[in-house]
Amino acid sequence: MNKTSKIYLAGHRGLVGSAILKTLTCKGYSNIITRTHGELDLTDQEAVRAFFEAEKPEYVFLAAAKVGGIVANNTYRADFIYENLQIQNNVIHQSYVHGVKKLLFLGSTCIYPKNAPQPMKEDSLLTSELEYTNEPYAIAKIAGIKMCESYNLQYGTNFISVMPTNLYGPNDNFDLETSHVLPALMRKMHEAKEQNAPSVEIWGSGTPRREFLYSEDMADACVFVMEKVDFKDLYGSTCKEVRNTHINIGTGEDVSIKALAELIKKSVGFKGELVFNTQKPDGTLIKRTDPSKLHALGWKHNVELEEGVRRVYGWYVGQRQ
Repeated sequence: MNKTSKIYLAGHRGLVGSAILKTLTCKGYSNIITRTHGELDLTDQEAVRAFFEAEKPEYVFLAAAKVGGIVANNTYRADFIYENLQIQNNVIHQSYVHGVKKLLFLGSTCIYPKNAPQPMKEDSLLTSELEYTNEPYAIAKIAGIKMCESYNLQYGTNFISVMPTNLYGPNDNFDLETSHVLPALMRKMHEAKEQNAPSVEIWGSGTPRREFLYSEDMADACVFVMEKVDFKDLYGSTCKEVRNTHINIGTGEDVSIKALAELIKKSVGFKGELVFNTQKPDGTLIKRTDPSKLHALGWKHNVELEEGVRRVYGWYVGQRQ
């Protein structure tokens, strides 16, 4: 990519897309195309075809997706698989049809099996069953990886898939029904502090361990991959079968939900008790990525969790004022 390349960023208002937009802008990219959902419904095949025909982007960041936490994933199972498959199919296919030079498809580390060896390497994909609560979303994202690989192998495209770990940052979703664990805990504790509440309830035992990556680090990694990495760099020339060419984006470091809650409690200044409701599901007990492939390509994260939580809480308080 050069600074005047025509870049389409799908999903620019979300946590992932807004961070990528900020990174691209800060790096001097000046020809970025965006559309809101109201302007372009990516599940509408004809609308997506017409958009690509009219705009003819050279590069595509596919950050648009239907996303949510454990409750949303388990409740709206049909919505998660249908909408994500539609978005991916439409954008990836039209990128091929209209000669896009490179596409970056963003997935999630929930693609890995429930009992994948830890830390999770790219070659763990499709080795055993998925975590039930987010299976529809994971299957959609796996389909996106395989679609990119298949188009590359059949048509010679340059479509790359990256799988970020759990993300947090500015423009996160703080809705208590659909958000992920970190913003949900932050909102609960902030509101409890405002109301002088004696305690905050947290789902599960607090023992599961999770990895968290600051969204602006993730965006930096995505732009790095688009600038520096091609599909041919992701498999050996002697491979008879090309598989698992996707790239993990993560820190390789994890923390228990209890430790995360204590860190957020400290940042928020909540003085009450944390009550763990063990009647609620824990989900996968351990989920940590192996980012060694990305490290070998030349990228590593910068923002550690304590600093990231401090930044996000400052952003969140500013948005509420």
